[in-house]
Amino acid sequence: MSDVLISLESIKKTYVLGEQIVDALKGVDLKILKGEYIALMGPSGSGKSTLMNIIGCLDTPSSGNYWLNGKEVSQMSDAHLSEVRNTEIGFVFQTFNLLNRLNAIDNVALPLVYAGVPQNVRIERAKIVLEKVGLKDRMNHKPNELSGGQRQRVAVARALINNPSLLLADEPTGNLDTKTSYEIMALFDEIHQSGNTIVLVTHEEDIAKHAKHIVRMRDGEIEKI
Repeated sequence: MSDVLISLESIKKTYVLGEQIVDALKGVDLKILKGEYIALMGPSGSGKSTLMNIIGCLDTPSSGNYWLNGKEVSQMSDAHLSEVRNTEIGFVFQTFNLLNRLNAIDNVALPLVYAGVPQNVRIERAKIVLEKVGLKDRMNHKPNELSGGQRQRVAVARALINNPSLLLADEPTGNLDTKTSYEIMALFDEIHQSGNTIVLVTHEEDIAKHAKHIVRMRDGEIEKI
């Protein structure tokens, strides 16, 4: 089990909408090894967003078991899930989710504030990851002073600040033009080559091709790997 980062066994997720019961996930089995780069694809309603939320500990399954880095997280309380999210997972979203009043350094350092890390250590670590994503000369700029691609680089740096076991990216190029999308995907390639595990959610085939394996979903099940 030591090389397995994510292990999903018979994961089901059912929503009750009024009198209607929706089976969003119908018994998903999936293993992702440490250091893998996986793209999760599927049409709208395929269950990929639900699966992403469960992998990211943003939601819990109705039944089944989920182990993340050796921890059984499928039945954890909200407080424990929040702790796992903060220590094990770095998130990159389509909409960047940056705070406009903060500069790049403070946006990147934010997860360390919640972790209780002293300010001088936070600033130093934020500078290191911003340099890593190519923003050495933009550290003191606020989001409205940055291009879309630079904002996404800040978001990637923030996701890496805690040295997470997993980088989870949800449509990370969805708000970017083609050239900038390729630049961000090249950055993900570099991050993967340095040993990080990445799960990328996308509906674009050319973006998914950056991953080493594509997991395709349809009707709440994995279609093929």
